[in-house]
Amino acid sequence: MQKALNVPERKVSAEPKPETLITPQPDSSHYWRDLWRFRELLMLLVWRDVLVRYKQTAMGMSWAVLRPLTTMLVFTLVFGKLAKLPSNDAPYALLVFAGMLPWQFFSATFSDAGNSVVGNGHIISKVYFPRLIVPLSALFVGVVDFVIAGVVYLGLSMFYLHTPSWQIIFLPLFVILLCSFVLACSLWVASLNVSYRDFRFLVPVAIQLGAYLSPVGFASSIVPEKWRLLYSLNPMVGIIDGFRWCLLGGQNPLHWDALAISVGITIVLLIPGIRFFRRTESGFADLM
Repeated sequence: MQKALNVPERKVSAEPKPETLITPQPDSSHYWRDLWRFRELLMLLVWRDVLVRYKQTAMGMSWAVLRPLTTMLVFTLVFGKLAKLPSNDAPYALLVFAGMLPWQFFSATFSDAGNSVVGNGHIISKVYFPRLIVPLSALFVGVVDFVIAGVVYLGLSMFYLHTPSWQIIFLPLFVILLCSFVLACSLWVASLNVSYRDFRFLVPVAIQLGAYLSPVGFASSIVPEKWRLLYSLNPMVGIIDGFRWCLLGGQNPLHWDALAISVGITIVLLIPGIRFFRRTESGFADLM
């Protein structure tokens, strides 16, 4: 007789197995945690872009000094010497340079950050990381040039024997406002540029028009009072006036209505811009 083999029955656990759900858009807590976790990638992209920008140029990073200086000389000649516009008791070269500091940061960073997602498509399509790192890296690259230009302004102040007033303690607040406004504009354009490449042609046109509509080469005090509110709808007006109020003081007043408009527009653009960027970034790799 054959003996029956007793095979022990496998016990089936009643407890459900843990499941890992992978979604194309992580929740907020994980996203911001990943953003901090990939901070070394952010610094690597910044370092790469700084090196590439001045690679194989005879003068290297000296261009970060020459570009604002040449523009300042042209504006000083045209508006200060030929048009003889008022400088509000400050050397006209300093008036121009104090306005160029925020404007050149905005124009260069907005252009670079707006094209940053498309320009880094070869990375985005291959590996996961929070895509917000890409426009942020362009922002930090602009900060490098901004700091260099700030050192040049300090040298000009010493040359003209101009001592900053007490308002300079508020300068960091206006720098934060400037960076927030640039980031807000860049997030919208960087997202839309992935699907609609027309934005790479629209951005230079917008920057060129903005240069004429912003008080870069002249003081905003020359704008008639009846047009001031309309003129202040340009957010860069309040920011540039704020920089001049901090750096020059004296007869360069801070227009609170223009500043309030700048802050309001920045908030309205930044918060929805972050949400829009996060909502669309999951499809970036498919559209590259």
